[in-house]
Amino acid sequence: MRGAVPGLSLALLAAERGAKLCAIIHYLVCGQLGWFGLTIACVVPGYAAQLLSILWFRADGHPPGCWLLVLHLLQLGLWKRYWDVLRMVVQAGGSARAGEVLTQLGDVCVLRLLEALLQTLPNLLLQAYVIMAVDPAGFIPGISAGLSLVSLAWALVSYSHFTCLLKPGHLSLPAMAILCLLLWRTGMLGTRVLALVLFARLYSFWVFAVAGVHWLLMSFWLVAQQTDIVTQPCRWRLFNSLVGAVYIFCYINVRPGPSKTKVSVFYAVSTQDIPYSTWM
Repeated sequence: MRGAVPGLSLALLAAERGAKLCAIIHYLVCGQLGWFGLTIACVVPGYAAQLLSILWFRADGHPPGCWLLVLHLLQLGLWKRYWDVLRMVVQAGGSARAGEVLTQLGDVCVLRLLEALLQTLPNLLLQAYVIMAVDPAGFIPGISAGLSLVSLAWALVSYSHFTCLLKPGHLSLPAMAILCLLLWRTGMLGTRVLALVLFARLYSFWVFAVAGVHWLLMSFWLVAQQTDIVTQPCRWRLFNSLVGAVYIFCYINVRPGPSKTKVSVFYAVSTQDIPYSTWM
């Protein structure tokens, strides 16, 4: 199972990137330069994860050479990290290097989650809007949106799987549990994206007001919980603001410990927000 998670992550990442490239070419060939430019713009935020990956390579005592810099410039840095984890799993054989494998897996899971939230999520919203409001029969945008949804859900699942491995006495999750997590994340993200896209189709830019209210509620809620895993005040406020934006779409447990009450509050707000934003 330890090798299955990075292997599937790498396969989904490759499929998502391929579908995104096909969508870019599709818009360019069809002369839809507006959607072409917006799809290209969704790629740019992914460089934040690539930059962080380079900094972590340097912090680990591996100064990035020219080849590694080129890979990150092409946004293939996480591919290399996944490949390194798979190679370490094969070479480890037993549990002698289990700690090193877990460390590398944790790095790439966090980086992939960051990239998914900054790059995959905007592309999912864009392609979903194209399908709902512009081209309902668009095959390539539909494939891109579908793979982006699954890839984003899997990034959340793999991150949850890694945090589970960090807990003392916890073993790797069984395949059925991971599948259930994937279905839950996919359903949650799919309904949120669908609600926001339908609202944007009906009320245009008012969708930003709905998303803004939800973001403020979630950000204030995080502040009330004293989410101070970032020590410096300015970075602490920025962290809460960023996680509050993520909570528009899905829940992420950013602190260790039980989260049943927090999840219940999140779902209470979300279930009230979805019908309101869809049928207002």
